[in-house]
Amino acid sequence: MNAFWFSLYTIVLALWVGGMALFTFVVTPVIFRSFGRDAAGGIVGKLFPGYFLYNLAASALALVLFFLLAGDQSAAVNRLSLVLLTTALLANAFITFKLHPEAVRIKQEVTSFERESPDSPARRKFSKLHAVSALLNLFLLADGVALLVVCPLLRK
Repeated sequence: MNAFWFSLYTIVLALWVGGMALFTFVVTPVIFRSFGRDAAGGIVGKLFPGYFLYNLAASALALVLFFLLAGDQSAAVNRLSLVLLTTALLANAFITFKLHPEAVRIKQEVTSFERESPDSPARRKFSKLHAVSALLNLFLLADGVALLVVCPLLRK
């Protein structure tokens, strides 16, 4: 296994997981504590396209690097890594190209999250999409952590 590709793969995984953790557990909560719900949603909404593209690019690059460094494709750790990477790439593509655009479209139907009833059809639809997005975000974070945990085993 080439040490350069392995190091680059590890760095990409670390940037992927670190970027997701920073955005999810630091940036977004600070924004929502600092601004009203509508303003915070507007700010985070402006950040989401870059965030989702970042995650998509990181998972795609990690998959490419994995193919450059993976030796024995039949080894269990390689198969596990391949499944985790492929799943992450597919989930990130779904979020970037389907889920997020749909959430943006539905969000435009909500006049105000601070004033509009939570029972309005648009708010209920948006809440469902937001819940799916949040669950996928946590799944992708766990997926990246799992890849980092098994990463040292790829060197063997």
